Amino acid sequence: MVHGLGTVLAAAALAAPLLAAPAHAAARPVRIHDIQGAAHISPLYGARVVRVPGVVTALTVNGFWMQDPRPDRNAATSEGVFVFTRTRPGAAVGDSVLVDGKVGEFRPGGPSSGGLTRTEIGATAVAVAAHGTPLPPPAALGPRGRRAPGNVIDSGHGNVERGGAFDPRRDGLDFYESLEGMRIEIDDAVAVGPAHDGELPVLPAGGAGAGARTARGGLLLRDRDANPERVVLGDALAPLPGMNVGDRLPGANHGVLDYSYGDYKLLLTATPRHAAGGLRRETTRPQRPGEMAVATVGLDGLNPDAPPARFTALADDIVHGLRSPDLVAVSGLGDNSGPDDDGTVAADQTVAQLITAISAAGGPAYDWRSVDPRDNADGGARGANDRAGFLFRTDRGLAFVDRPAPPEPVPDEPSARPDPAVTPVRAVRRGDTAGLTLSPGRIMPGDAAWTGTHKPLAGELSWRGRRFIVVASRWYPRTGDDQPLFGRNQPPARPTGWRRDAQARVVAGFVNSVRKVDANARVIVAGDLNDRGTSVPVQTLAKGAGLGDLPAELPAGDRYTAVSDGNAEDLDHILLSPSLHRRKHEVDIVHRNAEFADRAGDRDPTVVRIDMSGK
Repeated sequence: MVHGLGTVLAAAALAAPLLAAPAHAAARPVRIHDIQGAAHISPLYGARVVRVPGVVTALTVNGFWMQDPRPDRNAATSEGVFVFTRTRPGAAVGDSVLVDGKVGEFRPGGPSSGGLTRTEIGATAVAVAAHGTPLPPPAALGPRGRRAPGNVIDSGHGNVERGGAFDPRRDGLDFYESLEGMRIEIDDAVAVGPAHDGELPVLPAGGAGAGARTARGGLLLRDRDANPERVVLGDALAPLPGMNVGDRLPGANHGVLDYSYGDYKLLLTATPRHAAGGLRRETTRPQRPGEMAVATVGLDGLNPDAPPARFTALADDIVHGLRSPDLVAVSGLGDNSGPDDDGTVAADQTVAQLITAISAAGGPAYDWRSVDPRDNADGGARGANDRAGFLFRTDRGLAFVDRPAPPEPVPDEPSARPDPAVTPVRAVRRGDTAGLTLSPGRIMPGDAAWTGTHKPLAGELSWRGRRFIVVASRWYPRTGDDQPLFGRNQPPARPTGWRRDAQARVVAGFVNSVRKVDANARVIVAGDLNDRGTSVPVQTLAKGAGLGDLPAELPAGDRYTAVSDGNAEDLDHILLSPSLHRRKHEVDIVHRNAEFADRAGDRDPTVVRIDMSGK
């Protein structure tokens, strides 16, 4: 089947059958709840049906949703369904129709997708029996209506499309399936994530009865609670307003419940009113005399082609949000030609624009160190050549220790320095503590753990004569290879996790090599680790290298740097070796990006202030 409408339009090329259709007897009249059944796959899949009655509730470019005005008494069977007409339908909202066609299951993303299907009728005939029919009353979501399960997405194991228990009262996956295609009402919704890419995660009834909340009104992701009470609004039928966490949609709003690309989505049929919640960007306190401030900031591919306003916003994050920390471990800084795949790997122009923007924002002088990658060897967008690096102040006692690679003798040729992009850095003794053979230098860039992805960068620095080592990291991201929370396989497989775990082992091994030289070496690991503090990869690093993960020290309601589909989680980290962790320190996740629709990046920066006074 070929489809249209937003996410459906994107799948227009997927014309191959998505499931093997069984043979069925001659076409017969049925009702929508017979087609939907109490399951994720229609019990009538592949059957030809005739004169299926319904009232048209919403239209799109190649079909419409309809709902049976005479529901059965089984809450597990939906009374709504999408009718695929291939071209713009002739029916209008409020028309009472009779539909002939074939029952199908459409899987957005194609057969290999881990997402669910949408049950639909591939129409061969649509007869309009009456105009102006009252729409069936919507099912209200929330405490005063149909309430989603509080923490369980699916209690079973395996492929939910192949059978097993179907329990909308217990499992969020089944709850939303039992409403697929129906009219839905959501009252007094509150945003728990920013509007992004035409989607907006909300909670009904101002969040009444929802799971653990953040201190600023979001919704915390926890190990055994992925928050199935979240409702994702979609803009396929009507535009959504730009919204931040805590903003509200007052009153009642109506739509139809659809499924696409890993999530059930409530497609509102009219643009809702918007009431701002007044959420403000946070600002941390400045470091005091004797404190060294170290931060982590993601630049999300910043390059000279980015709008000037983005440079200004990022500079504002550093200068005003983070109060100009002494050292910033940066990830995602792009090369001078941005997305152009022209062989450029240098990033001096990007850095110059950023440092100029920091100065224009009233910040101090910063310097920069990094290692240029080999072209297209570090993953990310082709041609972008994102890399990690260090921004550091030059006015408060912090100094970068530059150690270029020594020349290598080559027979019959002048000595040449090795390529720092592929030369591994090692820990060696420097005076009374550990230092590096290269500074900055890449950690095991040839290890298979870093194939096609960003390489971690180690730098040797000194704070008023005290040497320490910092590692800037950006681990392998979650990708489409990871199965969605609301997908057919439960629990969902997350294959990118093994990549991050392998990377954690490499970084832990490097930190241990530093501490083998000096057990009291001062080491900081900072950056976008793309996993939560309780995850196996972060625990592999923390426990394997004896590091303290600083976000874990914060109250749960403040322990997040990202908001993913309405789930707030800690994906960015700063970890300290025991010699630094024992010192008085204060960590702050500065919420300036993740909760806002208008933002310079999608992650909140983190800063730690370490008291370096005394011995």
